[in-house]
This record gives sequence, C-alpha cells and structure tokens, in this order.
Amino acid sequence: MADAMAERIKVSLSYAPAPGPDATSVAMPILRALDVEAGTTIGQAIELSGILQEAPEINLVTMPVGIYGKKKTLDTVLQPRDRIEIYRPLIADPKDARRRRAKRDSAS
Repeated sequence: MADAMAERIKVSLSYAPAPGPDATSVAMPILRALDVEAGTTIGQAIELSGILQEAPEINLVTMPVGIYGKKKTLDTVLQPRDRIEIYRPLIADPKDARRRRAKRDSAS
C-alpha cells in the first residue's frame, strides 16, 4: 500500500546522437518525458527510460551526464522538472576549429 502512495515527479531526458558518416545525415535528438518516484537517481532514470537500448552507443562509464548543462554523477537524486542530459564527446575541439578558420581566413 505504501508503494502505491509513493510521490512521483516529472523529469525529462535528452541525448543528441552524433551525426552520421556523411555531412548531410543528421541524427534527431532523443527526448523522453519520464514520471519517476521521488528519490530516483540520474542512473536509475536513464535505465528506466529505455534509451540505452535505443542508442547502444551510450556508455555511462565514459560519457558524462548532467542536469541543465551542469555535470552531475549518476547517483545524483533528481528533483521535479530536472532535464537529464547525456553528453557525447565533441566531434572537433573548438580551439582547433577556431585556429583552422583563422588560418583559412588569413590565407584568403
């Protein structure tokens, strides 16, 4: 009976897969609205969402997670309306990309 009375909270989850091998294929972001028990952690919510089956490239050992752009650990307890984000590695280092653009622009 106590389980039926457990408080529920609404959170969301987002993950933007890497683009495909050619420049024209863009993977659509995966967004989930979740209704979980109060006290649920980021790791538990990710498991419950089913995203690990849909996007098998997600590796929670090597890929950081966060809430609203701030890195968090998998054992962080969620609050109502939190947005869980799974971060993938950058495709290009922003500093290197800026240097390449500056070099290209100065050559023209």
